Amino acid sequence: MTANNTIPAFCQGIKFFGENLPHFNEYGDTPAIAEGKTAISSPTDKKAVFQTLLYADALRYLTLQVTASKESGHPGGFASIADAIAALVMLGHKNIITEVGHHAPGFYSNMFLDRSLEDMGINTVEQMMERFREMHGLLGHLSGQIPGLLNPAGPLGQGQHFAMAGAKLHQGVLFPVTIGDGGLGEPYIMSSFGHFNTAYPQTTNFLPILVWNGYSQEHHSMVSTKTNEEMIAYWQGNGFKEVILVNAKDFDDANQQEEYVDSTAFSFEKRLAFTEAILEATDKAAKSALGGTLTVLIVKQLKGAGVHKRGAQSHNLYPGDTLEKDYIVKGLQERALSPDAWQLVRTNCERSAGGSASHHVVTEKELPLPDLGALPLTEYEVQGDKKVATTAMGEIVVHVGKKDPNFIVTNADGNAASAINNINIGLNIVHPTVDPTYYQNPNGQVYEPLSEDACAGLAVALSLFGSRSLWCSYESFVINGLPIWQTVTQAMTELRRSTPSTITLFTAGALEQGRNGWTHQRPEVENYFAAMMRNGNIFPLFPCDANSIQVCYEWALNTSNKGVPITASKSPLPVRTTFAQTRQALQDGGVILHNSEGKKKVVFAVIGDMTLIPVFDAALHLEAEGIGVKIVSIINPRRLYRPTDVSWDTCTNKDSHFLDDEGFENLFGGDALIGVTGGSSAMLEPIMLRSKINRDVFAWKRGETTASAGEIMAFNGLTAENLTNRAEELLG
Repeated sequence: MTANNTIPAFCQGIKFFGENLPHFNEYGDTPAIAEGKTAISSPTDKKAVFQTLLYADALRYLTLQVTASKESGHPGGFASIADAIAALVMLGHKNIITEVGHHAPGFYSNMFLDRSLEDMGINTVEQMMERFREMHGLLGHLSGQIPGLLNPAGPLGQGQHFAMAGAKLHQGVLFPVTIGDGGLGEPYIMSSFGHFNTAYPQTTNFLPILVWNGYSQEHHSMVSTKTNEEMIAYWQGNGFKEVILVNAKDFDDANQQEEYVDSTAFSFEKRLAFTEAILEATDKAAKSALGGTLTVLIVKQLKGAGVHKRGAQSHNLYPGDTLEKDYIVKGLQERALSPDAWQLVRTNCERSAGGSASHHVVTEKELPLPDLGALPLTEYEVQGDKKVATTAMGEIVVHVGKKDPNFIVTNADGNAASAINNINIGLNIVHPTVDPTYYQNPNGQVYEPLSEDACAGLAVALSLFGSRSLWCSYESFVINGLPIWQTVTQAMTELRRSTPSTITLFTAGALEQGRNGWTHQRPEVENYFAAMMRNGNIFPLFPCDANSIQVCYEWALNTSNKGVPITASKSPLPVRTTFAQTRQALQDGGVILHNSEGKKKVVFAVIGDMTLIPVFDAALHLEAEGIGVKIVSIINPRRLYRPTDVSWDTCTNKDSHFLDDEGFENLFGGDALIGVTGGSSAMLEPIMLRSKINRDVFAWKRGETTASAGEIMAFNGLTAENLTNRAEELLG
């Protein structure tokens, strides 16, 4: 280590320092971002180019040392795009998003250099290493809690949604999003770009940056065989008008034989030339995107450029890849900067965009929300005419859209098919073709890509960025959009700010889809939500009628940092509850719909609306035999867990209310208990855990083609006769 009394305090923990690079006295005497400025003056300024190169090397050094300190993490992918990240920041752009969770240590390094991590008590490199991949620290993939970072990143194919949501909500701000060529094989990425651009052609202030490094996690990427011309044509064929490609090989003077090369192996003059090309291309791409042109920047450089290994072997560190390992040491020494260079990089990072990302990116403050005023709730007469629950909710959705111009509804399968065509009529489908027959309008608020991933992605990204949204879907197709929904709801547990809950409406349940058969009968998805309820901020709601659904949506709209899936039928069904009853059920978990006395009492705990039909029929048979029946509609099952079952206390926005034992006994006390659901039995777990009486469960088994809801229920054993017989057996 070089002895130097002027080593900056933040450098404590750096293992190797180097000498000043050539031209340092000429181009490193003062920061390229002048005092009082937020960006460099020109991408061709020699001082800016030189200091961007220093910055990229600093990012590579930190990424490798921090990951090696834990013998764990992913340095290689980010290393191949470090030059472009440095260029973005030097140009004053800090609202940077990634699709690649494996780039996390590089993004943390970026946040360390601009002092964002100081907001979580990380002031030195040593502290950064201590807290990397540790609880309450810098977890292995990006989450919602790291200061200055805008989005979580885990599964591939998700990051573009956050960039598009940010662009839609913040015109005039650039939202670059790095996309790995390993993840480009996911179909969601290009299809979601395509639909968004068709729907919102004026919103182009997001900038995909393809990290074209030739490799994915463990092998060559599937797009590694494309020629430069083919890759350009691919993006052009997907609607991108400006495709800017920077190929490191064009600057190679080290005789690297492969198609993908490492710029850090070039002579220093060629390194500067490559860096200048990156700066110019990034500046051009940013101005193009901000200027109304759909633009992509492609950086073609070998994976692992400038770290310990190259290609897929650079992707991950394993036990034994320590700071003492020869190739780790060599990689660090080759990238080592002088203390003066570290300070120069830090100063530029501090000045860029006006300060640390943790104080300037759009997600570090709450987005103002328009006042919705009084919601247009219509309370229908109990036991009056049958009503369609989804249609009743649709009227409120239209009101929300009229009051909040940022609000959008997403639906892949069509609102009309879910009895919420009133949403289309009131808010219109956003479409370039004006057609009143189909309620299409370029200024509509109903977003209808075919992909459920694109539906869920934009809806949840808008919620995470502070706006209201609603994702609607057929229950059977929900699974295709749930990975990003889960990613965002998990991030919401960690956020240091409030943001509107991500709300969904799932319709056309299995019991309504008889003629369509098992392809449309997949209520097993409720297993997903049942498991997630234990997270602490997931509240699946099961309104039992048209009154109940309105109150459920009203409640969801007034919550924050939660995931609230509402599941309801699109068929006309009896109205069984008042508004007041559902409001109480949202607190207690359920509401008693029917209660009769007899020689013994059986309790039916029912999830859903159509499932109440055979239960009420069974009640008639049991009461004819002198048996008392209590029917409880479970509206909010999360309330029925015990506090110790749920990680509510780990959420930033804590919801600690659970039904107490006295309340539970009031709802479910009796001589026998039968849980009934048209979906997964897992959703009944809270009741089965707490009940101490004889009990059983009737639930979905599998799908089949049938002519009616009654027939599909019978196929799954959900009949009045079966319920009656089992109740009598449990009662002895």
